[in-house]
Amino acid sequence: MTIDPRDFADQIAHLVQVIPDDPEITRAADLFTKALTGGGVIQAFGSGHSEAVAMEIAGRAGGLVPTNRLALRDIVLYGDAPRSELDRYDLERDPAIARTLLDLAPVQRHDLFVIISNSGVNGVVVELATLVKERGHDLIAITSRAHGEAAASRHPSGRKLTDLADVVLDNRAPYGDAVLHLPDGGATGAVSTITSALLAQLVVTQTVRNLLEAGEVPPVYLSANVPEGDAHNLRLEARYAGRIRRGA
Repeated sequence: MTIDPRDFADQIAHLVQVIPDDPEITRAADLFTKALTGGGVIQAFGSGHSEAVAMEIAGRAGGLVPTNRLALRDIVLYGDAPRSELDRYDLERDPAIARTLLDLAPVQRHDLFVIISNSGVNGVVVELATLVKERGHDLIAITSRAHGEAAASRHPSGRKLTDLADVVLDNRAPYGDAVLHLPDGGATGAVSTITSALLAQLVVTQTVRNLLEAGEVPPVYLSANVPEGDAHNLRLEARYAGRIRRGA
């Protein structure tokens, strides 16, 4: 058996074709639109590689300005946890971290949460989702249904991210994420980051469409690498002073 990168590309191309037909994308964009028109901010969280998808949502060119990214390192950057906490191999499995993250975040009542987790079973993800719903926020999950259904929850409640979200966006990744199987077991060619980023961008672009159709001017970032970018972006960010973080 040989591994052919074209096989990987072909599988990604297929997913790129079918994922935009998911009706949950429209439901997610409607929640984005509701939050933004109500003065809310989109709060995005992902740990591990899922943080790359949170970065697709918060603070990038072509994206929405009223967005904020939560990350595990916030317990050090904005809290009083020692730097050594970030070296824990099991940090994302610890439910107690979720409350700290949420309490440190600049969250207001109209904010919407997007939690990205391919497995949807780790303690911090499920606990954060639980707290978000207890506090009355809408919640969107970007996850792999196939992996989540096959994996055991690592949260004391036994619940998973899909049990708590108002909208579930399925990234179509298989159990284990990778799609090209190796001769002696295992696989290579992970798809979840690509397909989850696609879902995030589809929701953002549909939200922009919703705002335009409602006669609103969408608060969208310009690239910081075009001459007018900085002034444009700083002017829009000023509307959300103290509510959105940029940088680390």
